[in-house]
Amino acid sequence: MNTIENVRRLAAWPLAWADRGRPVALLLVRLSLAAVFVPSGWGKIHDLAKVTAYFTELGIPLPHANAVLVSLTELGCGVLLLLGLLGRLAALPIVANMTVAIITAKRDELHGIVDLFALDEFIYIVLAIAIVALGSGLFSLDALFARVRGRAQPASGEAGGKD
Repeated sequence: MNTIENVRRLAAWPLAWADRGRPVALLLVRLSLAAVFVPSGWGKIHDLAKVTAYFTELGIPLPHANAVLVSLTELGCGVLLLLGLLGRLAALPIVANMTVAIITAKRDELHGIVDLFALDEFIYIVLAIAIVALGSGLFSLDALFARVRGRAQPASGEAGGKD
C-alpha cells in the first residue's frame, strides 16, 4: 500500500463523520439566523417610526414602506428559517436585506475586504447563502414534508429538492 492510499484511508473516517454532522450544522445555521432576525424584525415592527427615521437619514427611498418591508421580511423569514420551512426561499430576502444594509448603513466602515468579512451583516449573508445552497437540512419542516410526500432524502441529510 502506498502513502497516498494510506492518507486517503485515514482521511475517509473523519470526513464520513463530518458528513453525518451536516444536518446538525444546517440546523445550527438556521437557528442562528432565526435568533438574529426574529427579534430584530419584531423590534422593528414595534418601532416603525424609529426605523423610518433611520431609513430617512440613510437616504433610502420610501423610508416608511421600506421599514415595513424590512421588518416583515426579517420577522417572517426568521420564523420560516426557525421552522425550516421554505428555507431556501426564506434565506434569499435575508441576503438582499443584508446587502442593502451594508451598502447604505455600513459603507463608511468599509476600508478593505477584511472589514467586509468582519461585518455581522456579511456573516449573515454567508450563512443565508449556505441555506440557499444546501437547503434546510434533515431537522426541518421541509424535510418532514418531503418524507410525507414520499420523496427519498439524499444520503447527506439535506432536505433536498425544491422548497
